[in-house]
Amino acid sequence: MARREEILESALDVIGRKGYQSASLKEIADVVGVTPAALLHYFGSKEELFTAVLRKRDENDGLDPAVRGLDDARDGFVQVIRHNAEVPGLVELFSRLAVDAADPRHPARQFFLERSEKLREAFAEGFDSDADRSGVLEPDTMARVIQAVADGLQLQWLIDPSVDMAGIIEKLIDVLYPTTPRPGH
Repeated sequence: MARREEILESALDVIGRKGYQSASLKEIADVVGVTPAALLHYFGSKEELFTAVLRKRDENDGLDPAVRGLDDARDGFVQVIRHNAEVPGLVELFSRLAVDAADPRHPARQFFLERSEKLREAFAEGFDSDADRSGVLEPDTMARVIQAVADGLQLQWLIDPSVDMAGIIEKLIDVLYPTTPRPGH
């Protein structure tokens, strides 16, 4: 278990610095002091290793879908997006694996399905929990819109790093779920 964690931390560092396409199994293995075959012993395939790296990234970043309340969910999500701007290699990995996970046989598919569901549930619960406010859309729909915009902004940011992903998400949430209650609510 300790060796697996060491591999994940090293892979996070290498991919964060070098990017998804430039991070080879050999380089990750060299950092850990094992062979590429040993990496595959722990993870089975490069795709499974990279999926585990994304899980570890979420764990390290504190992306905890179990947060309670919209403000906690909003602030935590925006903080993660801000941090993502510091690790473009991991954003690239996330975006590429998300596309690859459309294939039902891809090892990352279940990770993305579970992650998306937990993230939407956290936001929807946050939207539902504030009886004094109401959103423009149903809570689950708002959560899906926020997630879709965040994923799309990551792609835009990879092409144009001047895109303020976190600022746009904050503004979107403010529009979808205003701080001041709307008349009649």
